[in-house]
Amino acid sequence: MTGKTQTSNVTNKNDPKSVNSRVFIGNLNTAIVKKGDIEAIFAKYGKIVGCSVHKGYAFVQYMSERHARAAVAGENARIIAGQPL
Repeated sequence: MTGKTQTSNVTNKNDPKSVNSRVFIGNLNTAIVKKGDIEAIFAKYGKIVGCSVHKGYAFVQYMSERHARAAVAGENARIIAGQPL
């Protein structure tokens, strides 16, 4: 990559330095909600370095633990596509 950072499809669960900067998003209607939607919702809390979407859930990886904690506090129980997170 040259100078411009792109959001990865991978969140690193094995890196002890970044484990607390990952956010688990459960009860997610992934038939409707896509990666771009998740990034748009969660980007207001900080720089997202990774976002992985799976059937029914997703992970968002932030640059810092502080951003991850803010995202959890701000989005917990939010209704997206008719389902509470």
